[in-house]
Amino acid sequence: MRPEVAVTGLGLVTPAGHSAEENWAALCRGRSSAAPDPELAGLPVDFSCRVRGFDAGSELGRSPARRLDRFIQFALVAARRAVADAGLDHRTWHGDRVGVVLGVGSNSLSTYVTEFCHLAADRPERVSPLALPRSVPSMAAGEVAIDLGARGPSFTTSSACASGATAIGVARDLLRSGTCDIVLAGGSESARSRMTATCFTRMRALSRRRTDPALASRPFDAARDGFVLGEGAAVLVLERLSTARARRAPVLALLRGYGATADAHHPVAPHPDGDGAVRALAAALADAGCRPRDIGHVNAHGTSTPLNDAAEAAALTRVFGGKVPPVTASKGVIGHALGAAGAIQAAYTVLALRHGSVPPVANFEGQDGDHKLDIVTGRPRPTGADTGITCSFGFGGQNAVLLFTAP
Repeated sequence: MRPEVAVTGLGLVTPAGHSAEENWAALCRGRSSAAPDPELAGLPVDFSCRVRGFDAGSELGRSPARRLDRFIQFALVAARRAVADAGLDHRTWHGDRVGVVLGVGSNSLSTYVTEFCHLAADRPERVSPLALPRSVPSMAAGEVAIDLGARGPSFTTSSACASGATAIGVARDLLRSGTCDIVLAGGSESARSRMTATCFTRMRALSRRRTDPALASRPFDAARDGFVLGEGAAVLVLERLSTARARRAPVLALLRGYGATADAHHPVAPHPDGDGAVRALAAALADAGCRPRDIGHVNAHGTSTPLNDAAEAAALTRVFGGKVPPVTASKGVIGHALGAAGAIQAAYTVLALRHGSVPPVANFEGQDGDHKLDIVTGRPRPTGADTGITCSFGFGGQNAVLLFTAP
């Protein structure tokens, strides 16, 4: 018998808020957070979904705030809040048995652009000695481990936009194998750099709705034209259910299934029939011992790009047939946080199970194509189901699916 794995704490820092309660309320309102972004002023796409009101100095102290890049700041705050939510005290836990696995999609391009400018000006002496430790992806997990005294395995997963979901799946395996007793798992990313925006613009991946950014992110809608850059972090505290019960911890949900596959098809485009996504969904269902009809809702990857949404709709239709469960897609509200997206969606899936309802998709007005999904629109939809799936797909054909059940 494989041990059950429980979610006992959540920490969130996103454009929808800095707490689980704020995030849930914003999701239920179903309104996009996209707005003009001063960081992107003058670019062809000059808007994003950004985390507002985040004061790293007051959260972490002035010195750490100065030396850490924004994605690491988010990770630290989310991890601290998740640990507190789980009723744990890092000063008393057995740190050798605590792991950290965080998904990050890319390096911090804002830092690199600044430092490369010094080199271009032939001023290497002005390059910061902190440029690498403040920006490489592994430092999100490293800084969390240092901050909380987690001395078990600590590393970063990087599977493009599936990174956060991959991290949670790998963390689950660390618990099942007995390597760790507690794992802080999730993802963090701040994609609001001018270089990132320019690269995605050149790829024609971003929405061009500059005149009304709030309508730009519209997953599965017939008028979708690209995604909106976002940022944020989510950290889940994972423990074996037996351990959580022994310490009388709050059990928010059970992580029952994980499936990961590769399309092996194209560097950036998904398989048009959603082949890899179908196999990841099937793997997660089999891992959990569930059937398609057992699933109460789907938190879709739903990027709001024409190709990705069509491929995902095809995959869901193939797996669930004519009875696709209610579908939500949180990127309509918070944009696309890239490597953190899968972790944020996992937290939202847990919240949906806790609240017994599925939040609506922002800006959805109608579908196109042959794949008609049951998209939740307008207001949250109550559901008595106790099982939810969250899907994450990324460049290189990376696919990761997580399946959660109510405790």
